[in-house]
Amino acid sequence: EVEFRTFGDRFKKLLGLDQPGAASQKKNAEDIDAHELKRVAIALWLIRSDITNPNLDDILGFARKETFKEARDVIFKTLEQRGGMNVFTNIEEPLIEVVESMNTNGIELDVDSLKKLSKEYHTELSAIEKRIYKTAQTTFNINSPKQLGEVLFDKLGLLPKNQKKTSTGQRSTKESELEKLREQHPIIEDIFTYRELQKLLSTYIDTLPKMVGDDGRLHAEFLQAGTTTGRMASQDPNLQNIPIKTRHGRRIRTAFVAKSGCVLVALDYSQIELRIAAILSQDKKLLDVFTEGGDIHEAVAAEVFNVPPELVDKEMRRRAKVINFGILYGMGVNALRANLGADTTQKEAREFYDTYFRQYSGLAKWIDHTKADAARKGYTETLFGRRRYFEGITSHLPHIQAAAQRMAINAPIQGTQADVVKIAMVRINEYIQKHHLAESVRLVSQVHDELIYEIEENIAKQVAKDIKDIMEHILTPEQTHGVPLLVDVAIGDNWGDMEKQ
Repeated sequence: EVEFRTFGDRFKKLLGLDQPGAASQKKNAEDIDAHELKRVAIALWLIRSDITNPNLDDILGFARKETFKEARDVIFKTLEQRGGMNVFTNIEEPLIEVVESMNTNGIELDVDSLKKLSKEYHTELSAIEKRIYKTAQTTFNINSPKQLGEVLFDKLGLLPKNQKKTSTGQRSTKESELEKLREQHPIIEDIFTYRELQKLLSTYIDTLPKMVGDDGRLHAEFLQAGTTTGRMASQDPNLQNIPIKTRHGRRIRTAFVAKSGCVLVALDYSQIELRIAAILSQDKKLLDVFTEGGDIHEAVAAEVFNVPPELVDKEMRRRAKVINFGILYGMGVNALRANLGADTTQKEAREFYDTYFRQYSGLAKWIDHTKADAARKGYTETLFGRRRYFEGITSHLPHIQAAAQRMAINAPIQGTQADVVKIAMVRINEYIQKHHLAESVRLVSQVHDELIYEIEENIAKQVAKDIKDIMEHILTPEQTHGVPLLVDVAIGDNWGDMEKQ
């Protein structure tokens, strides 16, 4: 009732009582069809998006019924009452077989290249460790927040601005706190690199080879009900979290390869969140930028910094990008200032914030309307009617209400984005079946706004062109108000080294 979903299981395990429960016994007694269980789980998730990847216990618990059949009837009746059957019937249900196929397909992994990378990164990690000890003039456990804090704050005398402490009263050494010290001492850069390498090695480089199946392929489990936003998730391993912004992280992608005679084709929606924000808000200036094929970050920089577009420099564009995405994620002035960088004052952040909403008044009105609507109804909806409920939106506790409002602003945007990607997956699968390409074109991965297919080399360019066309026309011109959905296509032998087409 209080939504601590895993507490009961953890408590039973602690007491040694983690035996098969009533739900699993009921499942054996009823002999529940796996596909039907998945259908009902997805239906429950559409009703309660906070119950991600629901299991049988969740289904029986939500419906307050003893049998799966009774629970199924309650859940589908509730979904219909809440207007969710359109999303279920037209998006989620036809996607089930596509996701199952993707899980079965897997993706080929070059284990030898990962072993070489492992050796190289372990050598680099060892060198960085020695350098940290030399700088600190002592050996200590770099992974211990307490020992690291003593070295940084006591021995080296570094002092972060507005230093935060942990719940136990220790001085925090988390990334956001160390970021404040980056310019104060070279040891900070080494600590960041040390942490990154250690995480990459333990999470991916040294682990992925052990997860490869007998067919030489990695079979991650993609979860279509894995997030509260509607987006896909993946686990064992989580392919969504392989870093791409750093040199060390990007190199991991080169180990994901196409099988002999094939290439990997990555199709990625370009700036889809901002395009959807323009579509949903119908802000005239945002619509004009996209319909005219302009650079949204450059356009916003020109407005916020009050300069002609041709005078927008690289730093202005970077700041505009932070502002654009910050607004979509419901950032306030304080969060915006922190994300813009230490050299941005509170006053400057406030001016950027106010100027943005003056210039893009249509978006400002849409945000205000979305928050008010969510407070009145208790939920938001995507362009296709996917709902997300926010119990905290009317909370008397300001921080809980503010957090719910931030999520409510972003939910229709990210949810519509998820809908678009999922509809694309279904339509592309229909194209593959219609043209009898199941043996030649395989969906092998889905990461954020990107779909990755393994395609026979001799037909790759033509099929990529067809898939791109499908993806760019998921929404009708009436739905987009003239804003084009654009897809970038890249082809290569591996996921890391791909050439844009």
